[in-house]
Amino acid sequence: MRKATRRVSQLYDAVLAPTGLRSTQRSILLNIARLGSPTMGELAASLVLDRSALGHNLKPLERDGFIGLVVDPEDRRNRLARLTPKGKKKLEETAVLWNTAQERFESKFGVVKAKALREVLAAIAAEEFDDVFEAPDAQSAVRSRAKSRAAT
Repeated sequence: MRKATRRVSQLYDAVLAPTGLRSTQRSILLNIARLGSPTMGELAASLVLDRSALGHNLKPLERDGFIGLVVDPEDRRNRLARLTPKGKKKLEETAVLWNTAQERFESKFGVVKAKALREVLAAIAAEEFDDVFEAPDAQSAVRSRAKSRAAT
């Protein structure tokens, strides 16, 4: 699965290369645009990344002026990610190329198989699937806390 992921990423990254963005960076910009002004936690959850990996990935986007990170006025402990006008423009610039990459992938893999693959991957990435990825100790701790609450 990892080899396939790297292979597909190579295709998308090659097609996006003229924009200066990698597919992972485009995904971050797209999620910020979709979520509005998400907190770091919301953005990390949406991207299925831990917060430290997210922070590492946000630095070049912030440095290049595609995003801004601001203190949440409602909870100063949180920072909000915002797409800048430059980031919106960059995201628009990538749209046609992203579609080109999709078409190239589908022409080789097959439209029907590509659609089915996207559906399967969406199911795996969905929150309903999260418990599969928890460490066994974390699962038993969650169950134990739930039982304790139910008993009181």
